[in-house]
Amino acid sequence: MSLVTEEIKAKAEVYYGDEICQEKTKLLLKEVGLPNGLLPLRDIIECGIVMETGFVWLKQKKSITHKFDKVGRLASYAPEVTAFVERGKIKKLTGVKTKELLIWVSLSDIYLNDPPNGKIVFQVPSGIHRSFPCSAFEVEETKDVKEQNKEVKAAGEVKEVKAAVK
Repeated sequence: MSLVTEEIKAKAEVYYGDEICQEKTKLLLKEVGLPNGLLPLRDIIECGIVMETGFVWLKQKKSITHKFDKVGRLASYAPEVTAFVERGKIKKLTGVKTKELLIWVSLSDIYLNDPPNGKIVFQVPSGIHRSFPCSAFEVEETKDVKEQNKEVKAAGEVKEVKAAVK
């Protein structure tokens, strides 16, 4: 059962298609000050954000498993990932699990801790947590991606100006 209802969609900025959703996901992570590689989703079909509450969702064609090589950890992303975001935090996360020893555990929160030293904390619902260097979750952007991000940001600014003129 999806947490994203038509009522929520009506209040949200919604985007469709992998390319624009990838760009919006990376832009959102950058805006809240989190590493750009935290959500390495593929084949995203829909994403959205409710600005009032910070509720975000990402829908992909199928679940994926990703290995974060720099920390040697596996993460599993369900077809639907939801969360509430704010500066330096992802709260009430659903659809993301990490492998600890032999079992998969759901993550509930991700937040920055000790920002000068660049630590990021991953927490499960029971409160148990682990921290890692933020740099382990950063992805180097190519020049093409940087140019696309500038274009997306510029397009968003044009949209805001047009709205303000009306």
